[in-house]
Amino acid sequence: MTPNRPLRVLILGAASGIAQCTARLYAEEGAIIGLAGRNSGRIAAIAGDLRTRGAARVESFDVDFTTAAVPDALANMMDKLGGLDHVILAYGILGEQALAEHDPALAQTIIDVNFRSAAAWTLVVAEVLERQGNGSLVVLGSVAGDRGRRSNYIYGAAKAGLATLVEGISHRLRGSGPRAVIVKPGPTDTAMTAGMSKGGPLWATPQAVAAIVRKAADSGGPVVYAPGRWRLIMAIIRMIPASIFNKMNF
Repeated sequence: MTPNRPLRVLILGAASGIAQCTARLYAEEGAIIGLAGRNSGRIAAIAGDLRTRGAARVESFDVDFTTAAVPDALANMMDKLGGLDHVILAYGILGEQALAEHDPALAQTIIDVNFRSAAAWTLVVAEVLERQGNGSLVVLGSVAGDRGRRSNYIYGAAKAGLATLVEGISHRLRGSGPRAVIVKPGPTDTAMTAGMSKGGPLWATPQAVAAIVRKAADSGGPVVYAPGRWRLIMAIIRMIPASIFNKMNF
């Protein structure tokens, strides 16, 4: 961003709870914001809210991330926004682990949304940022990718692959100007977790995670836990011997 130009931000999966809270932070800064997602009615409502919060301009894009021709779709978004400074990739699905274990099509859908399509968008965005020599890509991952657990290992596997990809891109971009960051939230009170029992110190609000996402776009390492305590929690979980871990039910 220059003194005479607002920050240009593209949010992929703009209807998610964390994405909405992140967009509000950018709106308060007077950014130009692009909202991309499949629910055009919901996106339109979010756009209206962002305008009242101070966004310089809001553009909406109706996109199915799993089927879109990514280079063309991204080029169209950039044209409408006048370029790109920050890209936040925030879409994903949790899926039903118990069903997906016995339904290859459902398992494939979870992997397609959370890894295959996200990887395609991530790679194309990284190429754009590398070519222009600046900008930030922040991708929402999950602590579920740090160790396979019986309750969500298909979703976790997809997020683990995505995290490795973003870390590799960060390494590739090191010293060239742009930055790539994988943000790994712990359990967060959003629509994705609507069916879960919530409460207690391990749960975060989408507002708290959004603040971390916004900061990650400007500074910090290539891997950010949200909240930060999850770095220690997951380090401990990864160190538990399999003989003990396999007896745990979580």
